[in-house]
Order: sequence, then structure tokens, then C-alpha cells
Amino acid sequence: MERRRFLTKATAAAGTAVLAGCGGGAGGGAGAPAVQTERRVRWRLASSFPRSSDVIYRGAEALAERVAALTGGRFEIMPSPAGEIVPALQVLDAVQNRSVQVGHTAGYYFRGKHPALAFETAVPFGMTARQQNAWMLYGDGLEQTRRVLADFGVVNFLGGNTGTQMGGWFRRPLGSLADLRGLKMRIPGLGGEVMARLGALPQTIAGGEVYQALERGVVDAAEWIGPYDDERLGFQDVAQTYHYPGWWEPGAVLSFYVNQAEYDRLPDAYKLALEVASQEANARMLAEYDAKNPPALRRLVDGGVRLAPFPDDVMRAARDAARDLLEEGAGPGGYRALLESYRRFQSDSDRYFASAERAYEGFIARVEATSA
Repeated sequence: MERRRFLTKATAAAGTAVLAGCGGGAGGGAGAPAVQTERRVRWRLASSFPRSSDVIYRGAEALAERVAALTGGRFEIMPSPAGEIVPALQVLDAVQNRSVQVGHTAGYYFRGKHPALAFETAVPFGMTARQQNAWMLYGDGLEQTRRVLADFGVVNFLGGNTGTQMGGWFRRPLGSLADLRGLKMRIPGLGGEVMARLGALPQTIAGGEVYQALERGVVDAAEWIGPYDDERLGFQDVAQTYHYPGWWEPGAVLSFYVNQAEYDRLPDAYKLALEVASQEANARMLAEYDAKNPPALRRLVDGGVRLAPFPDDVMRAARDAARDLLEEGAGPGGYRALLESYRRFQSDSDRYFASAERAYEGFIARVEATSA
């Protein structure tokens, strides 16, 4: 309830801040925050993503543009792509040591620093984008992850979502679980650890090098994001089998990491603007992917790509291995609390979605399959 009141207050206050910054009509609006009298603030933002991942990188640009609009241009955020200020996987460090005030990244990149950070982004066979957003905003996901990040001097805000990702590009299609043995696949993080338990040889390769690795046979398979991004990188030119779904990232949440000390120094109106802008960037990214992935997938299939589900024995074995992996992952303080919170929320949410969206989607899929 307290969270909902804060968001309502944030939306209202940030809206009146726009009026104040633009003159607000007669009298500038009674009680509106006088943003035009607040001090000017300029922050640097380091992204973990390249400009070529345009939908994801646009999340950082959207935050900057919206914050500026909500504060009459007095609060500026200057985004930079991966590698321009710091390498992609050093964004948390940069925010922590104040090299930048804010970063746009994914928590699971830093699970080596704290394994609980995986839950902030995605875990194998975890929640979808809608479920994850609900847990973060109306469950205790945001509260729990902020407790973990407090040890790093960082406060987190939602920063976008890709939706359920695809299972990746394979030079040869998988026929059964046995085909994973010895298969070299570009797949980092928890998904890679699950694949290793199934006999594959996971490889961690930077995004800009994935195409070349697949083209040259350094790997036999590679996962990236989904149809829109994958088509732009040209994976369809070097592999023809596109497996689905990406069970390791059923709803990949991105985050804005803000240095806590810098955040505490902000005027209240700027804090509210940052909150509202992050919520908008979060919603818009998922909507953009939902709009761009379907036509991209159609182009890929029309161009000869073979779209194929993972074999059932692969899915079942992966699910069992993922459960064991998460249970074994207890580490520093906060992991167990996050695991239990995540599982409780997912269990309740799955029961509801099974009787709502999933039941509807399943019916539509069956009807379309029989009428095709």
C-alpha cells in the first residue's frame, strides 16, 4: 500500500513539475513544485548495452529525455553506450565508485558479486515480464533487491524488459537431450550453468563477437535476445535452426542503478521525476519489442529459417536442473529471502495466469493450428 501511494504521489508531482517548468498557466499551478527554481543537476549514465541494440539502448535515452522534460531541463542525464565510459560488465562498479551517477544494466551480470541479483533480472523457468513487474512493484521484489544493492551503495529502478527471449540459433537442430552433449553454445549466466549440467559446453562471449563465433564454428549454437535484435545481427545468415523458447530468460528485466549518495542529494521533485521516467522507459521497451518481434520473426521464417521448439526432454531436464541450481545457490545475506519471495509470488501468479491468459492463448493456438 505504501508503495502504491508513493507511485501515485510521484506521478502527480512529476506532472505538476512539467507545468511548473513550462509556466503552468495562470499562476503556474497552485502547490506545484517550483522546479524552475531548483538547482541544475547533470548526471552521466553508463549503459551495459551498445547503440546497435537500439531498443534496449533507447531505454537510457528515454529516461534522460523524460527526466529533462519533467524538470524543465534542469535535471540532465547524459547516456553513453557500453565501452564509452566503462566496459559493459563494470557498470555496477562505476556507479558504486561514483565514476557515473547512474547505470543502465542487468542485475544478473553481477551475480558473481551477489547471487541474489539474478532474481532482479531473470532466472531459468522464472516469471514472465508481467509477473516480474508485478512482483517488483506490488510484491516485495523491489524492496528485497534494494536491500541487497544497499550494500553496494546503489538504489535500483526498473529499466525495461525484453519479454520472453528465444532459445537461440543452432547450426544443427536438436532432436533430443542427447544432442546437447558436447555442444558448444554461447549462453552466459544461470542458463549456461543449467546447460552445463545437461552436457553442453557453455561459452561466455561478448555481444559484439557472437556472430563471428557462430560463423567461424567457434560455437555450435548461440542465444542473443529475440527476432528483432537477432535479425539485425544477421544470425540467420550463419545458422538456420531457431529454437524456442528461451527458458533461461522468460522475462528479462533491465535496471537503472543509481548511486545512493547522489540520489539522496536530489531535490524531491527530481526524485519523483526519476521514478516516473523509469516507469515509462520500462513500459515502453516491452511494448516496442512486442511490436517489432512479430514482423521480424515472420521475415526470418519467410526467408527460410526453421523455427522449432526445444525437444520436450530438453525442457524437462532443464527445468529440473534449474530448480536444483537455484536451491543450491544460497549465499550472502538476502539470497534465501529473495528466493522464497520469488517462489511464493510466482506460484500464486502461475495459478492465475493458467486460468486467464495462458488458457486463452492455448485455445487460440490450437484453433489456428487446426485451421491452418
